[in-house]
Amino acid sequence: MTNDELEYRVLKWLQNNPNVTQRQLASELGVSLGKVNFLLKSLTQVGWVKLENFKRSDNKMGYAYLLTPTGLIEIAQITRSFLERKEVEYQQLENEIQLLRAEVKKF
Repeated sequence: MTNDELEYRVLKWLQNNPNVTQRQLASELGVSLGKVNFLLKSLTQVGWVKLENFKRSDNKMGYAYLLTPTGLIEIAQITRSFLERKEVEYQQLENEIQLLRAEVKKF
């Protein structure tokens, strides 16, 4: 998974699940806890995500990862870029499939 794709997936996940823990996020994305921690710090430093404390019912402190207005704009741009890249990959795969089908017909 590229860094851009990982950023996209983290932002998308946080948009829908702001109360997710870093451990849960790491598990969902299939990356290490350290990588998630590093990425969240980076996204916070650039101002795309803000960290907000909240109290859970068991009185332990927890965090919510909220996308900032800048983060929302950025996720839209990343989504467009991600879609364009996936469409190119799809077209390349479609071309490869057509070539393979033509090759199979020869046999």
